[in-house]
Amino acid sequence: MKHKRSPIRDHQAESSLFFRRAVVAFGGILVLVGVLLLNLYNIQVEDHDDYITRSNDNRIKVVPVAPNRGLVYDRNGKLLAENRPVYALEITPEQVKDIPGTIASLQELLPISENEIRAFERDKKRTRRFNAVTLKNQMTEEEVAIFSANQHKFPGVEIKGYLKRYYPYGDALTHVLGYVAKINDKDINRLDREGVLNNYKATRDIGKLGIERFYESELHGTAGYQEVEVNSRGRIIRTLKYVPPEPGKDLVLNLDVDLQLYIRSILGDRRGAVVVLDPKDSSVLAMVSTPSYDPNLFVHGISGKNYRALLNDKNRPLVNRATLGIYPPASTVKPFIAVAALEEKAITLNTTRNDPGYWRLPNSTSRPFRDWLAWGHGRVNIVQSIEESVDTFFYQIAYDLGIDKLSTWMSRFGFGDYTGIDIHEESKANMPTREWKMARHRQPWYKGDTIPVGIGQGYWTATPMQIAKATSVLVNRGEVNPPHLLQRMENDGVMEIAPVSPYPPIENVDEKYWDAALEGMRLVNHGKKGTARRAFANAEYVTGGKSGTAQVFGLAEDEEYNADEIAEHLRDHALYTGFAPFDDPEVIVSMVLENAGGGSSNGAPIARRIFDHMLVDGYKDKKNADSKEELVQ
Repeated sequence: MKHKRSPIRDHQAESSLFFRRAVVAFGGILVLVGVLLLNLYNIQVEDHDDYITRSNDNRIKVVPVAPNRGLVYDRNGKLLAENRPVYALEITPEQVKDIPGTIASLQELLPISENEIRAFERDKKRTRRFNAVTLKNQMTEEEVAIFSANQHKFPGVEIKGYLKRYYPYGDALTHVLGYVAKINDKDINRLDREGVLNNYKATRDIGKLGIERFYESELHGTAGYQEVEVNSRGRIIRTLKYVPPEPGKDLVLNLDVDLQLYIRSILGDRRGAVVVLDPKDSSVLAMVSTPSYDPNLFVHGISGKNYRALLNDKNRPLVNRATLGIYPPASTVKPFIAVAALEEKAITLNTTRNDPGYWRLPNSTSRPFRDWLAWGHGRVNIVQSIEESVDTFFYQIAYDLGIDKLSTWMSRFGFGDYTGIDIHEESKANMPTREWKMARHRQPWYKGDTIPVGIGQGYWTATPMQIAKATSVLVNRGEVNPPHLLQRMENDGVMEIAPVSPYPPIENVDEKYWDAALEGMRLVNHGKKGTARRAFANAEYVTGGKSGTAQVFGLAEDEEYNADEIAEHLRDHALYTGFAPFDDPEVIVSMVLENAGGGSSNGAPIARRIFDHMLVDGYKDKKNADSKEELVQ
């Protein structure tokens, strides 16, 4: 077989081909290099400012710095809410290879609960690995010492100090001060809506109730910041700039903590509320609600078990009875109704009526409305009807006035509306009207509905704070001052007096009508037939007051009330409101004691003890001495 011969290679042609390809390739390289150089020029020259800014953003971080929360003092300079250093055990996940093993080793040294471990795991998922996460809060000095001695064994674990709110008077001031607690999602959404979220970037706690919540913006202050240089992993290398935060303002309250503690001690285990006002401007000297709870439990995060115990407590310690407690105001409203009746000419100062112990709607055979005194009080005028708390006299007034005039006048005294006190936890309660009943019960208003309103019963409800405010309006003869806790704010030595919103006064009421209502209240405490005369026997000063007994449930026509035969929670509420001294009032005391019985026998004696404490037992001298010392300073 013959083999096919291979053609001879054309080296010249191959060389020419290679040369052409090399030229094309080199040309492509030149083009690409040109593009690269052009791009580098754009990046380093044309877009230099943009990229240097981006570089700095990656290299420089702005870290917010939380401000110190303002302090809260009482009127005499006693600290009510302070900031105390606390220590927390924190782990930086990036620096710890075996976190479960590290926690197990720490548990051999320190008491770390399963709840704390679960909270740590939850927070760790929300935090970058190079940021520290809290494992244990509120470490004792002994625990700090134990860990410090063994810290070399735990790289990536350290103790950090923080300032936390502390309330030295515990449950005595909870419903006044409220408390701060950890910021939650609801708080974040609200702060975002208000446009102040950036001011809380470094803040852990926020006011939840009371003064802490109402004056949150003043107490919180303004956050500062520091510019820091970080590496590629986000860890801080050095601080470039530091702008200190502005601390929150300190608040000085009208409250007298010694008076608050005294009232708290005499109330004991009773369920109820006591409000003490200065009638000159309605500043709140004391606001006690019992039972209460320790606000310090919430500052560090209350356990589910403890919170459920508070929620399920039948005595409802979480409720501020002074502003949220809703009760029939009972006979405490009779002096206010007297002013309305006199001004509306439903009665005159000379009007007298016979009280046989009951009252019935005219031209009616319906069930009679009974007086608290079964055999009646005989013939009485308006002043005597206040002194002896004659129900039938005020049944007739309510009938003559009608619900429209009655509700309008009582609204002018502040019933059925917010009092203006500077906390958010307040109820309007209810001053009934025709429109209210139709909206609430889908029924028209009947004449019979008006009658019990005349003695502060029926659909009428009020809070102790509303009763105190109405008493202030009466004492000041129509001048309306909203109750207020804040006296002034202080910031770096600069004092700001707290503004008080004006309320329209009750005008054009004849002075003799105010005199009649006030004289009736004087006789309640010091008259021969006054319902509270026993409580104020041998008093060193003259007072005015009005007791009340609010029914919790209705009685059948022939049924008699016997406190010993009914459940405790169905017994009458005891109410009392009063002022002293009579000629130049310096203090107003209003209270409700739940299921305590008669207001004259149970409420008035407590009011007497408070008046004695403030007017006789050296309280006044101490107050004057504190005022002089304040002026000197």
